[in-house]
Amino acid sequence: MIRLYRSLVVIRAAAAFGVTAVSVTVNAAEPAQPAKPDVARGQAIATQVCAACHAADGNSAGAAFPKLAGQHAEYIVKQLKDYKTQPGAKAPARNNPIMAGIAGALSDQDMVNVAAYFASQKTKQGYARDKNDVALGQKIYRGGIADKGVPACAACHGATGMGIPVQYPRLSWQWGDYTVAQLNAFASGQRANSEPMHAVSSRMNEAEMKAVADYIAGLH
Repeated sequence: MIRLYRSLVVIRAAAAFGVTAVSVTVNAAEPAQPAKPDVARGQAIATQVCAACHAADGNSAGAAFPKLAGQHAEYIVKQLKDYKTQPGAKAPARNNPIMAGIAGALSDQDMVNVAAYFASQKTKQGYARDKNDVALGQKIYRGGIADKGVPACAACHGATGMGIPVQYPRLSWQWGDYTVAQLNAFASGQRANSEPMHAVSSRMNEAEMKAVADYIAGLH
């Protein structure tokens, strides 16, 4: 069966960030399952579309944007899909206008490719910034907060913060301020793609969030 293809240009929304557009091939027929990852193609997309915020190798320059280097490919794919409004939904599970525009212009295969590329990159080491936070952060990460019903972060994300593909992301060496922002987004419901994280973060105060996020920034 002959399939028709059309070209789609990525990304109008990213133009404000100085991102160079890249041509992405989209299947106009019924979508097929993504093929094996094409890391070279993923690198091209990362360089032209993602680098302005996340850096070409996925090690973003600051906490406004997460480090993607070394993140599980399956998790990245899921997050990209969560930026899209799914059929029957009124809003995307992750509400971010810039990322909605970028994700919306990527095919499933593009997502697989760029996720595989970032997963193959080495994460740059991070550090805790406040030594006064380390003890509390470690306590929460490894043991939770029993009187608030907050489980240990390590139960899902692992003792060294390496996570589990798809469900639980790698946290090791992630920017502390970014982690705090996501905990607050989960708590408020702004980020609605993990009910367990909403339940956990909504029971934490700001000091607890900052302490565990700072600990995670140096965890490995």
